[in-house]
Parts: sequence; C-alpha cells; structure tokens
Amino acid sequence: MVGGMRLLISFTALFLSVILMQLSSGGVGPLDVLSATELNFTTQQIGFLGSAHFVGFFIGCWWAPRLMGSVGHSRTFAAFTAMGAIGLLAHMLVIDPLAWSMMRIASGMCVAGCYTVVESWLQAKVVNENRGRVMGVYRVVDMGASMMAQLMIGVLAPASYVSYNLLALICCATLIPLTLTRVPQPETKSAPRLRPMLAIAKSPLATAGVIVAALTSAAFRMVGPVYGQRTGLVAEEIAYFLAAFVLGGALAQVPAGWLADKFDRRWVMIWLSAAAIVSCGLSAAITSSDIVVIFGLAGLFGFTTFPIYSVAAAHAHDFADSDQRVELSAALMFWYATGAIAAPAFASLLIDLYGPAALFGMIAVGHLGLVVFGLLRMRARPVPDEKTPYVYAPRTSFTIGRLLRGVRDHKN
Repeated sequence: MVGGMRLLISFTALFLSVILMQLSSGGVGPLDVLSATELNFTTQQIGFLGSAHFVGFFIGCWWAPRLMGSVGHSRTFAAFTAMGAIGLLAHMLVIDPLAWSMMRIASGMCVAGCYTVVESWLQAKVVNENRGRVMGVYRVVDMGASMMAQLMIGVLAPASYVSYNLLALICCATLIPLTLTRVPQPETKSAPRLRPMLAIAKSPLATAGVIVAALTSAAFRMVGPVYGQRTGLVAEEIAYFLAAFVLGGALAQVPAGWLADKFDRRWVMIWLSAAAIVSCGLSAAITSSDIVVIFGLAGLFGFTTFPIYSVAAAHAHDFADSDQRVELSAALMFWYATGAIAAPAFASLLIDLYGPAALFGMIAVGHLGLVVFGLLRMRARPVPDEKTPYVYAPRTSFTIGRLLRGVRDHKN
C-alpha cells in the first residue's frame, strides 16, 4: 500500500502536466467556435478548424516518437508545448479562417506530442503489478481535466486576446512540473510501425467501431458548440452541455467494461450503437428549452457513445498476440484520427444545409451503419474463447499501446 502510494506520488508531476495540457488544448476547441461565430466565420469554416486540430493530432502522433529518439523526452515536450503556445497566442493577431486552421494544426500537434512524451515516461516506470492502478489514476486525471476544460468557456470571453493568452499561459505551465520532476528521463524506445491494415486484418468490425467513435466524439466536441448556439444556449450553458457529454462517457466506463467482459463484445457494440441512435433521435427531436433536459440528453449521448472506442479496441485485441498489441493500438488510433479529421468538416456542412439537428442525424447514420455491419460480421466468424480484459483506451497517442499491453495480457 505504502509502495503504491509512493509510486503515485512520483507520478504527480506527470499527471499535473496532463491536467494543464487538457485545460489548454481542451479549452481552445469550444472557445474557437464561439470566437469564430462572433468574428463572422461561416459554419463550414468553423468545422474546418476542428478538422485541422485532428490533422495536427495525427502529425504529432506520428512525429513525436521519432523526435524523442533524436532529442530526448524533455526537449520533445518543450518543442511541442511551444508549438501549442504559439498557436494560441497568434489567434487574435491574425483574424483569418485559414490562418486559424494552421494554428489549430499546431495545437493538435502539441497535445499529441505532449501525451506521447508523458505516456512514454509512465511506461518506463510502471510494472505489471501496479499498471492497473496507475492507468486507473491516469484515466481519472485525463477525463476529469477534459470535463474541466469544457467548463472553462463559460468564463472565457470569445474573440478576446486575454482568453487565448490565458490558455497559452496554462499551456506553458505544463513545462514546470515536468522540468522539476525527479523522475529520471527514460530510455527512448523505437517508434511503433504504423500499419493501418493490421487493424482491418485483425477485426474489420473494431476498425469500423473506432471510426464511428471518431465520427461521434470529434463532431460533437468540435461542432457541438455550434449546435448549442443554434438552439439558443449561451456560453455558460454550452460549457455545461459539453461537460455533461464527458461526464456521461466517464460514468459509462464501469458498466460498459462489465458488459464487455461478460458478453460477446460485438453485441455490446451493437447495443451501444442502438442506444446511441435513440439518444441522437431524442436530442434532434426534443425542442425543450429546459436546460436540465438538454444537459441530461447530452449526458445520455456521452454514456451511449463514449465507451464504443474502448469496446472496439478490446475486441480487436482479442485476436492479437502480445507482440502485436503496440502496433495494433497505433493502427486503431490511425483510423480514429482519420475519422476525426473528416467528421467536423462534414458535420458543419450538414448543419449549414439542414439545420443544427443534422449533427445528430449524421452521428445516428454512422451508428446505424455500425449496427448493420456488426450483425453481418457476427455471421463471418466466432470470437476467441479467451478475452483480453476490457480497459479504458484513451485516444491520446500512437504509443498508448505500450501502457495498455501489460493490462491486456493479464488474463482474468
């Protein structure tokens, strides 16, 4: 017990860096939507800002492990943090949608690069005996900070240099705990090979699941504030609307994990998607001005959609050997990033054409496709007799598989 507590204390600096990084990177998305609306950007231009973030995220995921091999963890973290801070500070210096897209690419690279460094550092310290506890704390820290980031837009004035400056200050502050930590810099491991077809070879259904998860999460987080504005929510209410989505997703992890370990994971994905279609239909159809109803529907939406990525990842790993887990995790992240790049731009186009309810219509169609594909795949082959344990799989870096491999290899 004492040893475990000492271990978690030794990770305090890394966890604090994660909190600060989430606050800055998670806050810029909804703030950009409100700012861009005030500056008369079109809905499609706002959608492209969200897509640009995930372009940067993909670049950061691919580049960060290679940069760590060249200059080390600390310098890599500093370089990506500087990119993020520059992207934030430049917002109110150049008021142009294309320029802002470039800035959002920098922010996406920042968050992916910094998470890669932190997770590599964690991997160097954990062992199989404490891996589950460390990942549990990491999950709470990551999702808690993500929820706090959504709430920040309730107090940040849109299109204000002060607001972006505050986020940039928080981004720069992530350097402080990491540079002061006594945890030694780990040896740099080789970057995982990026083999996107490995995910399809192991499980076409899991690949489809992570793409639909990306379609859901990226569209809602990056374009959801547009939906909120079009339905009459003010900034503070949009903050709670987005936070309710994250909270619902966090609360879903335990029951989703229990179901995924007890029953056929294909059925779990299918029923989660069916429930997601219902939540999308309710969100699109109900025009109540009662904010409690609106927040409740956002929470239900997060509850039904958020676990799908982790269930899909667990299903894919059921077909993988231990030495394939890192590359399989990277392949699943590739498909998630691909879906996340397309989702905000497409969602914004549909909102322009058909109104705010089209956001949930698009997501519902994606989940309907997953239901149909899941039923077809159930006729193609049986599942393995032994399952890997369900674990919450953060969508943070291509190297997350190293942290999760020991947990997945531990059979129940």
